[in-house]
Amino acid sequence: MTARIASLVPSLTELVVALGLGHFLVARTGFCIHPALALRDVPKVGGTKDVNLAKLRLCKPTHVLVNVDENRLETVNAIRAWGDAPGAPAPQIVVTHPTGPEDNLALIGQMTAQFGQIDGVAGRAAELLRAIRHELDLTQPAAWPERRVLYLIWREPWMTVARDTYLSRMLARVHWRTLPDQNGGPTGAARYPALSGTEPWLAHVQHVLLSSEPYAFGPALVDAARRLCPNARVRLVDGELLSWYGPRAVPGLRYLRELARAADPD
Repeated sequence: MTARIASLVPSLTELVVALGLGHFLVARTGFCIHPALALRDVPKVGGTKDVNLAKLRLCKPTHVLVNVDENRLETVNAIRAWGDAPGAPAPQIVVTHPTGPEDNLALIGQMTAQFGQIDGVAGRAAELLRAIRHELDLTQPAAWPERRVLYLIWREPWMTVARDTYLSRMLARVHWRTLPDQNGGPTGAARYPALSGTEPWLAHVQHVLLSSEPYAFGPALVDAARRLCPNARVRLVDGELLSWYGPRAVPGLRYLRELARAADPD
């Protein structure tokens, strides 16, 4: 199989390399930074939300990997439209949408269905599946006390995650229930609701988690988060470990258990 893969999602780029497909990558976004050495010579084609379509097209991908949350529908539709030109078929678009750590199993199956005939990919996929299943088995909600958690991804305005996002369902593996108690739907801004700071339920939050991405929260904002949730413990957390899917789910689930043990040492 001859493949020319463009990945417009950081997690998927990391997964492509983990499956031994790094030498098939012909394009990535500027946010696709792991693993750095393997991606050093792969051209960048803008960001996840502002893809440079002209530059991407020059890379002549046969497959473009996208994600429902991270890429814009108009970007995907524009790539599909390339096939309308004579003699210039559109690449195959691989649409992904994992909404919880368990979905990594289906995601890897999806990638294997696309590229499993390439030498070594099926074996690497099987190893990664075993590792993820093992970590999922070790991270069961029933083993942990329920906690009310606010996970902040942005400020001005403060923004958090709905219950049906990957992040929220990741935290639910240690019985951490994100607030507000609402779903955001399959797509759209409601999946990452903004806060006014006056919501009554903020007083009931037990833990505030300040993510390292997409907003790089640092120690200077801990006091501001305490004022937002005066009865909560505030901590900085690694957003990549908690929100990236694919191979990052393995260390991510281990990291999540460490956070839970630190919150409830007894």
